[in-house]
Amino acid sequence: MKIPMVNLKLEYEFLKDRILEEVENVLESTAFIKGNSIKEFDRSVEDFLKVKHHIACGNGTDALQIALMSLGVKPGDEIITTPFTFIATAEVIALLKAKPAFVDIDPDTFLIDTDKIEEAITEKTFTILPVHLFGQMADMDAIMQIAKKHDLKVVEDTAQAFGATQNGKIAGTIGDVGTISYFPSKNLGAYGDAGGIITNNEELSKQIEMVANHGQRRKYEHHLIGVNSRMDTIQAAILNVKIKYINEWLKKRNEAGNLYKKYLDPSIKTPTTLNGNFHTYHQFTIRIKNRDKLKKYLADKGISSAIYYPIPLNEQKVFENKFDNNKTPNSNKVAKEVLSLPISHFISENEIREVAEAVNSFI
Repeated sequence: MKIPMVNLKLEYEFLKDRILEEVENVLESTAFIKGNSIKEFDRSVEDFLKVKHHIACGNGTDALQIALMSLGVKPGDEIITTPFTFIATAEVIALLKAKPAFVDIDPDTFLIDTDKIEEAITEKTFTILPVHLFGQMADMDAIMQIAKKHDLKVVEDTAQAFGATQNGKIAGTIGDVGTISYFPSKNLGAYGDAGGIITNNEELSKQIEMVANHGQRRKYEHHLIGVNSRMDTIQAAILNVKIKYINEWLKKRNEAGNLYKKYLDPSIKTPTTLNGNFHTYHQFTIRIKNRDKLKKYLADKGISSAIYYPIPLNEQKVFENKFDNNKTPNSNKVAKEVLSLPISHFISENEIREVAEAVNSFI
């Protein structure tokens, strides 16, 4: 039996009739940009995340850039973040001519090590940008205490943790701004690129709306240099169907992650969940020696797997010789050992057991 990383086909078959109906409604309306489905989706996300403002945009990378622009990040500012994540996090910092200040990770959670944040703070530090990686939140209590002490802004990258919680607080709603990716494979995924930005700050939400739409306050009235980043109406219509199931799907992801921990050999390093966290398992990522051999072994059995992420950002060629890589030993080591196993809200217990048994037989 072939087991894919994410079974989007099963999801589509389950939702097909409802999605086609909503897409046809958009096509009939011809309101392909800023149609009614956008406003409906904004309200749905606000209700689900218990946040005052959701601004839809083109994708998760744009969401990060717009958030930083809206907060007023300037060239030369330093932004503290993790090197163990997707390039987008550091890419937008560099695009704005700011500088990423990489802080090492906890090797058990793969999240930014909050004990090491303060030593990275300088007079140029403007923002802390934690990444809620693989489906669970970084330690936001510690991060917010540090931010308050040093008068810093906080942008939460929730691309991989939509709906995750920490002591009852929802990912993206604790800092000044939260950014979301609705990439197809995410916890809540569109059928193309789409993103969103959330905040509880009324004035900041207006700034975000302007930045995302060419710096316009009203049509043809430009107050600042912005970007063109809009979610198209068809994607919003699809997401409006899917968000109705998100509570159920997040529970299934959490259950899937716990089933992996049940069936995998205890000697295998599985993800540690921080106290108080509800882990949504966007990825189920193990650490194992001979990772590349295991990946091939699984592939030969028809089981997909993926490496997130094989090269820490501070070691990427684009940042070559700009950072002291000796300061991130955990990221460097973990990158050589991680392997993500198939997981989604449609994976079955039998599939999880089959994957786990294959991994167990390898070791």
